[in-house]
Amino acid sequence: MTAPLLMLGASLLFATMGVCVKLASAHYGAGEIVLYRSLVGAVFIAGLSHWRGGSLRTTIPAMHFWRSLTGVISLALWFYAIGKLPLATAVTLNYMSSVWMALFLIGGAVMLGSARVDPRLVATVLAGFAGVALVLQPTLERDQFQGALAGLTSGLTSAMAYLQVTALGRAGEPEYRVVFYFSVGGVLMGSLLTLMSGAHAHTLQGAALLLAIGVLATTAQMMMTRAYAIGRALTNASLQYMGIAFAFVFGVLVFDDPVTGLALAGMVLIVGAGLVATRLRQRAAPADTDHAGET
Repeated sequence: MTAPLLMLGASLLFATMGVCVKLASAHYGAGEIVLYRSLVGAVFIAGLSHWRGGSLRTTIPAMHFWRSLTGVISLALWFYAIGKLPLATAVTLNYMSSVWMALFLIGGAVMLGSARVDPRLVATVLAGFAGVALVLQPTLERDQFQGALAGLTSGLTSAMAYLQVTALGRAGEPEYRVVFYFSVGGVLMGSLLTLMSGAHAHTLQGAALLLAIGVLATTAQMMMTRAYAIGRALTNASLQYMGIAFAFVFGVLVFDDPVTGLALAGMVLIVGAGLVATRLRQRAAPADTDHAGET
């Protein structure tokens, strides 16, 4: 399968996972959903590694710890936001990670005393946050501030996690090992959150949704990883934003989410800002990849 088809498939599966997360939020807390999504992923990756003869042993556990911590925090916040916000809004806010990374580059340049900050990066960040304001305007009127804040913060922590993924790749860690320890971290943190908030009794529908979330997320993550391995990063990043379009369609059809011109304009601004930010970052550091969608 070609890289564009893999990325489109991954985006569709991630959006479908979002539907399942929103439905499961009626039965479970965000911590429980993180727990079971991560458990399915850890078991799958462990089995795949054993089948391929790979090793899960690592010599840099501290780096995996920080990657898992930021990634799982982002995942939990995103799942919480999906349960509270229109589906497309929650997905769009998570895709702000590229804009946050552009802001990191600006901050780094300022701290290092750079005489000149790329004005295109500044414009990208401003456009991204203007898009957020447009997307959230109808949301805040419906008293969903906590969900909006969680979604926005999930994009920020996603950006931090992507920096850790890049560092792990440069250290020679294979993708499957990074995904495995991320999943293990999700199991641990999901268990902790579940102990703190309390577990809910399973129903057939609830258990089926949890299993679907785990299978969809793991399959999509593997497809996305393969697409980045064989395709062009900018093309993949562009197609990955189709996840917002898929989430928008699902939100309208499945949850009867409202459609407003301001929200649509905000999504377009965020997608455009994300694509420009990705292109500018690749010119500065061609080896980096941007795995938005699920941390």
